[in-house]
Amino acid sequence: MTAMSETTTSRTNQSATTATLAGYEIPRLGMGTMALAIEGRPSNRDQAIETIHAALDAGVRYLDTAWSYYLPSAPGTGEPEDMGYGEYLVRDALHSWHGPKDQVLVATKTGWLRTLDGNGNYGWQADARPETMIANAKESARRLGVDTLDLLYSHCNDPQVPYEDQMGALKQLVDEGVAKAVGISRIDNADIETARNILGDRLVAVQNQFSPVHRDPEHTLETCEKLGLAFVCWSPLGGFLDPFNEHLFDRFREVAKIHDCSYQRVTLAWELAQYQYLFTIPSARNPQEIQDSFKASELKLSDSEIGYLNGKDVD
Repeated sequence: MTAMSETTTSRTNQSATTATLAGYEIPRLGMGTMALAIEGRPSNRDQAIETIHAALDAGVRYLDTAWSYYLPSAPGTGEPEDMGYGEYLVRDALHSWHGPKDQVLVATKTGWLRTLDGNGNYGWQADARPETMIANAKESARRLGVDTLDLLYSHCNDPQVPYEDQMGALKQLVDEGVAKAVGISRIDNADIETARNILGDRLVAVQNQFSPVHRDPEHTLETCEKLGLAFVCWSPLGGFLDPFNEHLFDRFREVAKIHDCSYQRVTLAWELAQYQYLFTIPSARNPQEIQDSFKASELKLSDSEIGYLNGKDVD
């Protein structure tokens, strides 16, 4: 670790703390809002709004939500009054925030539902039939209180529906003015090619899992870099719904000691160093978590540190 700590040169692609996404020049560290809307969410809704306000006050200008960010209260997909919790939360937080609302990019997703079985287990269910995607996207716009969505993602590749049909639904939504730009999520390189062929320059982003826990085995990040697409990391700190091997963060903890900061902040800074159009959207359940995360925008890791975090040994 001594050799790492003495190296101060930073990667050039890490120096740009902002980039353009869906027409917005924004910090590359945004905020995911899933943790504020599903199981484990704050019991006090005001705390959730306070957390979003803290993110915006810290400098976050990208809020990521989804049609499916809610908690079913009855078996199946829940009651109608359950749905929309996450989108309403973002809407109300922005409405009550006194900062420059027009600078905030809000992204949502369509094509996935939450479920609850008879044993009290929550889950997810794909429903990317074109008619469902279109109806839910229009519902999302109403919930968010906008005429046109800034950025709309297809939440997954539903195996029951041809991906061409799912992308056709996104194209229709842009053509009808429901969304300004679109992205795709939970997909592989073949899906990116299909989406590009159908959507052309309407497609601006890929949102896939990326973190020390999941290092993009499909190499979709490399594909985005070749095509000039934004890459948005979901579960950038490993995720909170599924267990993972904590030892995968050991090197990040070592580097964090050098910088006297949290290993989560080092993790996010490492992600930002991967690609100049990479955006990372950590979730948070309280103001302290998002305030710490956003400081990753200012953390400069050396080339040696980045190499070490990428798995290389240091002499």
